[in-house]
Amino acid sequence: MTEVCLRGQPETDIQEALLAYETARSALAPYQHHHPFENTIAVETVSLGAAISLLNDLDWYLARTTQGTLLRDPSVSTSEWLSRDLAEQVRNGEIPPDATGQYLKVYGLADRELIEPMYVTRREDSIPAYDLADVEATVVVRVTEREFERG
Repeated sequence: MTEVCLRGQPETDIQEALLAYETARSALAPYQHHHPFENTIAVETVSLGAAISLLNDLDWYLARTTQGTLLRDPSVSTSEWLSRDLAEQVRNGEIPPDATGQYLKVYGLADRELIEPMYVTRREDSIPAYDLADVEATVVVRVTEREFERG
C-alpha cells in the first residue's frame, strides 16, 4: 500500500478546502481518510502508480488547496516519505528505489505539526540532526536533486 499525504496551506483547513470541490470529494470517496500530521489528509492506495494517478486526477484542486504532497511506498522505504516529483520518477523507472535516499528534506515535528524543513544529504547512511528548533521528532522526505538545489 502506498500512502498519500496532502498538506494544507497555512491558515486553511485542508479537509474542508479540498472536500468542498465535488470532483475532489468523488475522487477521494473510495478511500478511508486519516490525518498523520496537523492539517493533512492522507489515504492509502494499492500502489505507487495508483497514488500518482490519484494525484494527477486531483491536480487542479491540489494547486488551490495544498502546500505539498508526500508519498510513502514500502518498495522504497517504510519510514521515509517521497516528494511527488521523486515518486513519479520512481514510478516511471527513471530512478531505482534504492537510489532515492541521498537528497532529503527533513521537517521538525512538534504537536503533530510539520515545521520548517532542513535540506540535508545522507552521508554513509547517516542523516544530520535537525537543529532548526526543539522538536519531538523529525519527518524525512526524499526529494529529487533538482528539488534539493531549489530548497
